[in-house]
Amino acid sequence: MQQYVKPSEIDACIISHYHADHIADIGVLQHAILIHKHLTNLHKTLPIYGHTEDLNSFNTLSFKDITEGIPYNPNETLHIGPFKISFLKTKHPVPCYAFRIETEDSVLVYTADSAFLEEFIEFSKGADLLLCECNFYANMDGSQAGHMNSLDAAHLAKEAKVRKLVLTHLPHYGDLNNLVEEAKTIFKDHVYLAASEQVWEI
Repeated sequence: MQQYVKPSEIDACIISHYHADHIADIGVLQHAILIHKHLTNLHKTLPIYGHTEDLNSFNTLSFKDITEGIPYNPNETLHIGPFKISFLKTKHPVPCYAFRIETEDSVLVYTADSAFLEEFIEFSKGADLLLCECNFYANMDGSQAGHMNSLDAAHLAKEAKVRKLVLTHLPHYGDLNNLVEEAKTIFKDHVYLAASEQVWEI
């Protein structure tokens, strides 16, 4: 992250759930901001939004005057700066929430970790960009693990009529380009793999 933005320049963070692969860098971020405060006399506390269904994990979001954990209510719309954020509880082994992030003229949907849910279709309707988890290849069933495969992601994108589909939370084996080709059998255009150094304008 520090190749692209200084930790002190971040205005807010929001956390879908507390599995290690989604929060492992929170402590590192807190330390980076702490060091930056000492070097620059920065007077700023970073808000980190998370749910409170796992209070022990939520409490780690607060650290001295460096970061402050702020609970979101998934039954209400959250407003952060110019963004309106709504939530959908996903199908995952621990409490986890997808985000629909809207401005006046654009919509980003992030599925977080989940098996496919019909509710995702309405939740993602008309999104400019769907950042969709895709932890399994087309011939695999990830639903019991709480994850989607490439065909699940493509089906969601097609039914929700999104403009672009970006596959993320990718498997750690095989040829990842196959995920794109599999997804394109259902959602014909604008399918991409998430990768570092990408910038998406919507």
